[in-house]
Amino acid sequence: MDFSLESLDFLNRGHQEMAQPARTPVAPSPASVVNGHSDLAARDRKQDDKHTKNTAPQTSDTRETQQVNDHGDSTHNTNPENRPENPPENPPDIYNARTIADIKATLSHLHDREAAVTARLDALVASQKDFSRELGRLDLLRAQLGSQVTTTRAISHGMLADAARTADRISSAVKRLDLQQSRVKATLDVVEQVVELKACVLGVAGSMGASQDWEMAASYMNRASKIPKDVILGDFAVEIVPTAEVPDPPSVTLENAAESLCGLFLREFERAVKDNDDAKITRFFKLFPLIGRSAVGLDVYGRYVCQGVATRARANLHSGAGGELRKDGFFYANALTKLFEHIAQIVDGHGALVERHYGQGKMTRVVERLQVEADVQGGIILESWSDDRHIDRKLTDIKSYAFTFLVQSFLPAPRGMGTPRANSPATRDVASQRSSEDEGVDMKEIDGLLNEMAIILTRLKNGDEEEFKLPEFLAQSALCQKISDRLIHPFNAMTTFFLRRSVEKAFQLDEGPPELTLNRHQPLRANPPHITSAVDDIMYIVNKVLQQSLRTSQHDVMASVTPTLARVLGTDFIGMIQRKMRDESYPRGAAGGAPSETTIIAFLVLLNNLDVAIEYIQRIVKNHVEPSKPEIGRNRPGDTAASESPLASLFPLGDEAQRVGSMLKSFSSSFESKAQDLVNDGIQVLFNNVIKAHIRPILAESFRDIEYQPRDDVVNENDVANGEGLMDEADGNVVRHRFAIAWADLLEPIARILSGRVFERLLGVIVAALARLLEKRIWSYHGRVNALGATQLERDVMGIVSVAVDVGRDDGGRKGGGAGGEDGARQYGRARYRHREAFGRCLQIVMVMGMEEEEWEEVMRGNMEDVVDRLSVEERVRARGIIVN
Repeated sequence: MDFSLESLDFLNRGHQEMAQPARTPVAPSPASVVNGHSDLAARDRKQDDKHTKNTAPQTSDTRETQQVNDHGDSTHNTNPENRPENPPENPPDIYNARTIADIKATLSHLHDREAAVTARLDALVASQKDFSRELGRLDLLRAQLGSQVTTTRAISHGMLADAARTADRISSAVKRLDLQQSRVKATLDVVEQVVELKACVLGVAGSMGASQDWEMAASYMNRASKIPKDVILGDFAVEIVPTAEVPDPPSVTLENAAESLCGLFLREFERAVKDNDDAKITRFFKLFPLIGRSAVGLDVYGRYVCQGVATRARANLHSGAGGELRKDGFFYANALTKLFEHIAQIVDGHGALVERHYGQGKMTRVVERLQVEADVQGGIILESWSDDRHIDRKLTDIKSYAFTFLVQSFLPAPRGMGTPRANSPATRDVASQRSSEDEGVDMKEIDGLLNEMAIILTRLKNGDEEEFKLPEFLAQSALCQKISDRLIHPFNAMTTFFLRRSVEKAFQLDEGPPELTLNRHQPLRANPPHITSAVDDIMYIVNKVLQQSLRTSQHDVMASVTPTLARVLGTDFIGMIQRKMRDESYPRGAAGGAPSETTIIAFLVLLNNLDVAIEYIQRIVKNHVEPSKPEIGRNRPGDTAASESPLASLFPLGDEAQRVGSMLKSFSSSFESKAQDLVNDGIQVLFNNVIKAHIRPILAESFRDIEYQPRDDVVNENDVANGEGLMDEADGNVVRHRFAIAWADLLEPIARILSGRVFERLLGVIVAALARLLEKRIWSYHGRVNALGATQLERDVMGIVSVAVDVGRDDGGRKGGGAGGEDGARQYGRARYRHREAFGRCLQIVMVMGMEEEEWEEVMRGNMEDVVDRLSVEERVRARGIIVN
């Protein structure tokens, strides 16, 4: 569409005229109502009509091309490849244009559409040549294929038609012949099967007649069972097989014969069982599957073997009736063992016979019957054992036991009352009360019952060490439930009582080590470790209970006993020692004075009790969990028995061995954690109440009258007057000599009594406090040390450090009452250097004091950072400033 300048000027004038107010009202035309300018709309229509006439030929010429290209603009609008990159969402409308800009925008849009249509038409025209060329090629190929089709059709009709008809005729004849042959063969098979059926029917009738050959009759029945049912029930067999002697149809005859033979075999089998004739039992047992009565044979055989099991079990129980055999701890365990051994012999000896005559896997039905009988007979044995041993009454007595000694031990002591005398009325009353309680529950009897239950449960375990899973029907069997009710639950309850009562009894009879003293010049008559008798007694009981529980090979037992051990030892054992440390042996002096020697020794022994108990528990668990080390020269290649954990053979089911091992390790770590916490508290009490008050005076006495500003040609007059100058020349260090004597007097008596590990930890606390006091003393010499005195001070400090960490060492290289020897020497060496680290700041201070100027300059430049790493830069300068030039 072309617009001239006159039309644009006219539009501008139209805008100006519309801006002026109208003088006379004129009715607006429809165009003016819509567009607001009637004249402008009329001129726009004229221009559009003119443009339409000019472009009409072009549109008609390109209409066919647009139809080929899927209707022109519709194809362009739907094809994303031909669509413009940024099509306007709302193309401008010339009829709605209000300004020249709108008209120009409309004109631009029309030009863009014209360019796009032109480009598509050019592409279509360009592709017409390739399209025409391909069409011509297809016409040539069609002409060639037409001649080939004609030739092929001529060959098919002329040459192959006769051969195809001949082949079809031959194939049809062959198929008819095969069908006739198969029918003849099927007819012959049926005739042969009917002949066989008739022979079997007549044979069964004859064998069951005068001859009474039951094996032959069963053989004929077995042969008849192999004939198909449709042949036996067929009309042909019904017409041919019956005879005058056997007029019934073959199916009726065979069924009646099977029922008759089954009843006969049952009667003969039961008669043979009653007569205990094994040959006849086996003879008739083998005939049941031949007559198609395998289920009946397996059932009657199952009843037979179950009767044998019940008879043998009753005989074993009655063998000890009214005699001393039932009092034997192995009687009921042996009865259960004989029961299962008998069943195992039946399965092992008769399984091959059953599977040979009845088929593979048929022994399972008999085993199910045996399992039911084992549940019944095993339950009878367990019930008899429970009644003979009065288990229910024992459990009632156990539940009613009050543990008076333990309860009273944990009660707060009445005010104003000390420890009662040995023969006081209060002690006699408590002893008489405990004696009456002991008469109600016999510990020896409980121990015997636990041993007997452990033996019974041990006999029930599987001896095969290969890993397997317990079948579900065994886990849910009545005998398994009976074992849980009559063995496992009483075992757990009695084990808990036995353990608690043993702990209580051990503390009742507790005796301390004899003649311990804090005088280091007086020898100790007792051998280390210095503990009370309760520790050995209780740890023996713990090991015994653990061995009994593990010997049962029952995961449920260990799941109950292990937490019980942890609870009893953590509450009763550690709680009793804690109460003694708090109420009876707490090292507290009267009126601010030093605690008595007896109290200190008792406190040290209680700390040893805890430490040795930890070692015992670790050793017990290690022996049961970790594999034993083979002796040198006895280990064989490929022998895995020595490398396996002892739990693997006791708990072969699944991952029970790993779970039991985890429970034991958890028990050991739990006990160790609780005991170590109490040991740490005891060490802190021992340090604060016994040792701490002596450290500062010992340090002050060691440095008494010591000056560190000497002249080269002058000897300390006080030292000469006191004779210490000569000692200095002989011993090399007065301060070290004084400190060594006082330090040994303070710690040697404690080191002789305490165990090695506890003393090491106590020494660590003491050394830390000593290091802090020694550092303060070194800083206090600021301005009172010259260069020669710095050397002397460094020697004194190193001497104190050496004496402090060497205290309590004997010839075996150990500290305290622990083990000596080579291992003790190595442990002592590691502990010594660990304790020396507490004096690191003191040693670095005196080292900085005595450095040469070149070394000090290296320190200031940061080249010797690892040598003085304990001191900050300010502290290094301060240490260097202690020396007075």
